[in-house]
Parts: sequence; structure tokens; C-alpha cells
Amino acid sequence: MSTATQGPSAALIATLPDTVAARLDDGLDALGITADDEQRRRLLGLVALLHKWNRAYNLTAVRDINEMVSRHVLDSAAVMPFIRPTTLLDVGAGPGFPGLVLAILMPELNVTLLDSNGKKVRFQRQAVMELGLDNVTPEQVRVESFEAGGFDQVISRAFASLEDFITLTRQLPAAGGRWLAMKGPGADDELEALPAGVTLAHRHRLDVPFATAERQLLILTP
Repeated sequence: MSTATQGPSAALIATLPDTVAARLDDGLDALGITADDEQRRRLLGLVALLHKWNRAYNLTAVRDINEMVSRHVLDSAAVMPFIRPTTLLDVGAGPGFPGLVLAILMPELNVTLLDSNGKKVRFQRQAVMELGLDNVTPEQVRVESFEAGGFDQVISRAFASLEDFITLTRQLPAAGGRWLAMKGPGADDELEALPAGVTLAHRHRLDVPFATAERQLLILTP
């Protein structure tokens, strides 16, 4: 599915301080990611929209707008080299990370955002509309009640322990599909509690620009 040609309004992006664009550009460059002008506008629009909504709806504990770039946008973008351009389910997506960022950077990727929090899903829908994304579907439902399946990739950024993540989404990957868990440094204990029949296939360190916390991506297969 392609991404629509419309994008965020110039007025929305004009609310951003210059430091935001500089941090985004430097961060993408450090990650080796090339974004075209429209993708860059959408990413800046996403930051502006998140900052605007966060003042009223408390969508994220990150208040500083420059920190939003590194801790949400660049952190999400860091997993892009490991994403297949097929289908992706973002479980516990919150306001839409990493799914929205990956959908912007990978127009061929079909993203479903799953969260049970109404205000966060309303933000997802607003972002999809304002950023002109036609490859994103927000869903407000608890994961254990979500009946769709057949996703090539199921990703989680801050949803639950590995054991709970796998157990709650066991029916959602397609045959040959996989789980991707974005984690901090303390994942070894969680790996010891993996459900039977699930294997750690790959482990990748994520070097997120402007972030000091250790990050890693765990790719798990049935």
C-alpha cells in the first residue's frame, strides 16, 4: 500500500524550534537512513502533533520536544533495517511508536497499530489523517480480544515482558512470521522465561542517536 501525497501542514511544522529539525536530520544521518522531503515533513509533523496533544492528553512522559525526537522518532527508526516491507502489527503502540515512524519511512509497509487506550488511539487516528498516511490502520482493542492475524511481523516497544508479549500474541503472526521486541539492557531474565517452542533468532544492539540508555532488538520465531 502506498503513502498518500498529502502531508502535514506548514503551519504545524512552523511551530517547531529549529533544534528539532537539526536533531532529526543529524539522527537519521547517524542511523544511515535517507528520508526524502515528504518523509522528513511527516516526521517533523508527527513530533509537532505529539507535542501539541501531549500538553492536553498526557500521551507520553517525555515533555521536552527535542527528547521526543530521540526517544520516540529515532528510537523507532533504529529498527528499520530489520523490518520486512510487508505487514507489521505494533502491539501496545501507545501514541503510535514505532509503527507511525516505520510507516512514514517505509511506504510499502502495511502497519496496524493496536492499543486499548482511547486517547492514544484517537491521537493515532489524528496523526494518520493529518500526515496523510494510507498504510496505517489504528485499532482500539485489547490484544487478547484482537481477532485478526496473519501478520508477517509483530512488534512491541514498551508493552509487556517477553513472556506476556508472546503469550498474548501467539495467534497473530502468520506462518513464517516473527516477533520483534524492543528492549533495554535487562532482557536476559525475560529470555529465560520464553514460552515453549519460541526461539531467539537474532539479537541486535540499537545505537539510538542522542540517547544514553542501552537499547536492543530481539527477534523471536516459533
